[in-house]
Amino acid sequence: MSGELSPIDKAKFVAAKQATEFVESGMKVGLGTGSTAEWLVQCLGEMVREEGLRIKGVPTSKRTAMLATKVGIDIITLDEAKWLDLTFDGADEFDENLTLIKGGGGAHLHEKIVATASDRMIVVADASKKVDTLGAFPLPVEVVPFGLSITQGLIAETLTGMDVLGRDVVLRMKGDQPFVTDEGNFILDLHLKRIGNPRQLSFVINQIPGVVENGLFIDICDVVIVGYGDGRVTTRDITNNASNVIRFDVLDDDDNIFVDIAD
Repeated sequence: MSGELSPIDKAKFVAAKQATEFVESGMKVGLGTGSTAEWLVQCLGEMVREEGLRIKGVPTSKRTAMLATKVGIDIITLDEAKWLDLTFDGADEFDENLTLIKGGGGAHLHEKIVATASDRMIVVADASKKVDTLGAFPLPVEVVPFGLSITQGLIAETLTGMDVLGRDVVLRMKGDQPFVTDEGNFILDLHLKRIGNPRQLSFVINQIPGVVENGLFIDICDVVIVGYGDGRVTTRDITNNASNVIRFDVLDDDDNIFVDIAD
């Protein structure tokens, strides 16, 4: 890929660039999964190579681990790190309370474990991910393969008592086979359209036998950095209710080292 960045890629790039301001040498950093997180990994890799940044990265997926290694970031396991200074990740949706839906890439179990083992979780996103009410994006639920149809039926039955608009529970596929997570599990995507009470839904879903973890991130995210196609970046820090806006100039030429990232 070369040439001018699309507006959505500009938005992801400037958000990722701003997120690097939170990183200092010596930190242990969680590295999320997905297209926006990949922009951040590329930005951090550039800082490692050109500015001498020294960090240890804990990836949330095999895909992220491969990219981080490729760009020069030292990789360690979460058990080796024991605790992280920061975790950076994307989101499929986030609301005003910084409650998230994650798991579109199938890594929300690892992502939630890594995020909760961090002093701060910082989400990097483009403006399209901001919603008034969660639920337009299907909610991923990781489940064990054993008793799949039973678990699927129990989830569907449970949804009848929840404050949601849709109740379709769909097994995620990859070609003609079920999608398999890095932990060897399956994912059920809940097409809910609107989630009226995320906290209640998350608690109830996780009580169902066979469910490993759902994609609702509640009281985990501390900061959301949102990029826009015109170079603007907004930062919302929920811990001190602070917000700010800046603007980046984005190069649109073949010398831009980030243009090889595609969704």
